[in-house]
Amino acid sequence: MREQLIALLQQNARLSDAELAVMLGTTEAEVAAQIQKLEAEGVIKGYTAIVNEELVDKDMVTAVIELRVTPQRDCGYEEIAHTIMQYDEVESISLMAGAYDLSVTVKGANVKEVSMFVSQRLAPLAGVLSTATYFVLKKYKDKHVIIEGEEPDERGYYFP
Repeated sequence: MREQLIALLQQNARLSDAELAVMLGTTEAEVAAQIQKLEAEGVIKGYTAIVNEELVDKDMVTAVIELRVTPQRDCGYEEIAHTIMQYDEVESISLMAGAYDLSVTVKGANVKEVSMFVSQRLAPLAGVLSTATYFVLKKYKDKHVIIEGEEPDERGYYFP
């Protein structure tokens, strides 16, 4: 039930305990207890809305920044990742395998603001070897939700 509950919440966190109970074939009390347990264990870190940002603020920009960094002795990438995640502009940060070490997603009021953040805050950090910034031009899908384009036909496809 735990994995099914998590999957349902990831699809739609607004489902009520009663709706979840019916879907899972259990009671509302059991669903509520499981959700509370998942929150207490840190499995569920929060709830958020997926927003079409172009309809909210057409000037807002999102950028993905690749960072090559020097890992620190005894803590690897943890210290620099912890420093970077403290900035309000940072939406997410992930350790990567491949050509670069950290992927940082930031948001800003405009391109210049993001550029200044990279040049004045990220690039000068001790251990940062290089940065590469990519601006998101348009989002089509986010967290399994179609943002822009044709909505999928949930009836499925029929091939005679």
